[in-house]
Amino acid sequence: MHYTEERAPCLDYRPLRKPLFGDVHVHTSYSFDAAANTTGATPEDAHRFAKGQPIPFWPLDEEGKPAGEFSIDRPLDFLAVTDHGEFLGERALCRSPGAASYDTEFCAGYRMDQRQGMVMFAQSINAEAPVRIETLCGEDGALCPQAAAAPWRRIVEAAEAAYDRSEQCTFTSFVGYEYTGTPGTSNYHRNVIFRNAKVPDLPVSYFEAPTDSRLWAALDAVCSEQEGCDYLTIPHNTNLSNGRMAPYGGVAQTAEGRQGYAATRLKREPIIEIFQHKGASECINGLGAVLGAPDELCAVEAVRQLGRMEHYIDIDAVTGNLAPSASTIMTEECGDAVGEQGMLGAGCVDETDFVRSALLVGLKEERDIGLNPIKLGIVAATDTHAATPGAVLEDDYRGHVTGEASPVERLQPGVLTSGPEGNPGGLAGVWAVENSRDAIFEAMQRREVFGTSGPRIAPRFFAGWGFAEDLCASESLVEQGYAGGVPMGGDLGAAPSADAKPAFIALAARDAAASAAPLQQLQLIKGWIDGEGAMRNEVRTVAGSAAAAAGSDSLCAVVRDEAFQADQSAYYYLRAVQMPTLRWSAHDCQRIAEAERPAICTAGALPETTVEMAWTSPIWFRPATGEAE
Repeated sequence: MHYTEERAPCLDYRPLRKPLFGDVHVHTSYSFDAAANTTGATPEDAHRFAKGQPIPFWPLDEEGKPAGEFSIDRPLDFLAVTDHGEFLGERALCRSPGAASYDTEFCAGYRMDQRQGMVMFAQSINAEAPVRIETLCGEDGALCPQAAAAPWRRIVEAAEAAYDRSEQCTFTSFVGYEYTGTPGTSNYHRNVIFRNAKVPDLPVSYFEAPTDSRLWAALDAVCSEQEGCDYLTIPHNTNLSNGRMAPYGGVAQTAEGRQGYAATRLKREPIIEIFQHKGASECINGLGAVLGAPDELCAVEAVRQLGRMEHYIDIDAVTGNLAPSASTIMTEECGDAVGEQGMLGAGCVDETDFVRSALLVGLKEERDIGLNPIKLGIVAATDTHAATPGAVLEDDYRGHVTGEASPVERLQPGVLTSGPEGNPGGLAGVWAVENSRDAIFEAMQRREVFGTSGPRIAPRFFAGWGFAEDLCASESLVEQGYAGGVPMGGDLGAAPSADAKPAFIALAARDAAASAAPLQQLQLIKGWIDGEGAMRNEVRTVAGSAAAAAGSDSLCAVVRDEAFQADQSAYYYLRAVQMPTLRWSAHDCQRIAEAERPAICTAGALPETTVEMAWTSPIWFRPATGEAE
């Protein structure tokens, strides 16, 4: 590990690394669309919450002030507050009395209703070529970036103040923001995480860089102005992308252009978000281009399903309110074109909208150009818009977005991927030598990370060629995993012989909280490109069982891929599955008097239970001879 800042080394340094849990997708009142604007929660509040301290929270009193408090069940190890970079200035101009635009009709409308205000701002980033709101920003758009400087400084200062640089290393805070492009009302978002406090004077937003390749180029340019500035980007979970997360945004569709894009993405975008309150994006059943048996766990907390009828969403031209239209369309695959309305839970779906199939697209691209543009490790997050990082408990869910402040509100059907379709969100996990910025950032860079749907499950995953079958009984299992193979996020080396088969150490420990459910099973997920060039995947239970009645505190297995072919590209990742537990919506229904429960609380309207999971980053295998042509 290399320190890029002055700080005390951590006392609890672990050469074999330890699991740390955090949240890298969090919004406060500095975001234009945040429910935290009702409570006034700031970046400072988000850091306090992550450390286990209570913050003001819903419900609101008669004067519109927070009358409640909320605190997390256990402190997090690390946090990145990622308020939207696009409207820091616009929001400040509309919410700061005395600001130049505060008394305008536009700002009055923005403050009148949170949902309406969100749509008023968001319409300017729904375009392929976004333009700032002239009413607020002036003809040249310069007023809004100027107004963004002060809130950006406060975001940086809040992260600096929260960071524990002592040898105790109790908490790590990163400076970050969310890049928030929504072309066609589809998700094109990334969270930008800086390695240390050496950051640009302003975030690079969708207005300045409307494609991912231009974002990295612009960040490289502004970072070059400050020695020690470094960053990585994390795609927002992609289930709402309508095919727009496919690679090569804004670059020439030539071998040279594709290779340049892939090289930059490999350096700057090492991980992806697989789960958050807007649903899961691990996998979807029914993709025509991917061969494999259906996976029932793909339906857990899924907000997109092929073959389901969806309503188009209309936007009222006067109020800006969203409402389902009378028109419906069946959710189908995007094909060669991109779709629209993904952020509203509608439109087509694509292989690149889901991690498991997107990783296969990356393998196919590697065959053509020699580089893999979708070589992504895995994390998860909450995407809370209420300044409550890590608030993931099913039995104490308080809502993450506007209109979710009470059980009745959370159970109301919505037009966004929230309400009954939403969930409390997940956590990012890293295997790091210590709890410091540099250690965690380097873990993300090497992809030795994992995501969970909420519980603090700790999975480990190694691949090699010579692991002993009885290794689970060894006290030196982890040491042998590193010595004889590669961990999650790594590349499996060439086969030592023509008939060699890779071996995998699959291990997971349950969440240590007394109230957490035990583990049910471990599953090895394999994706590969077969001899005919087809994309394939399979799910294999390697420890435990879906029929388990009691579950386990830990599960471990050493398994081999007997079907391995040394001339076929492949990836492998581990999925740890918890015993089913009561879903948050069932808890909320129980909190409401029976006579007052909404119809959605009737049996069968919503799943009674949910299945919590953890996903490791993949381990990749590439044939030794290469497959570029």
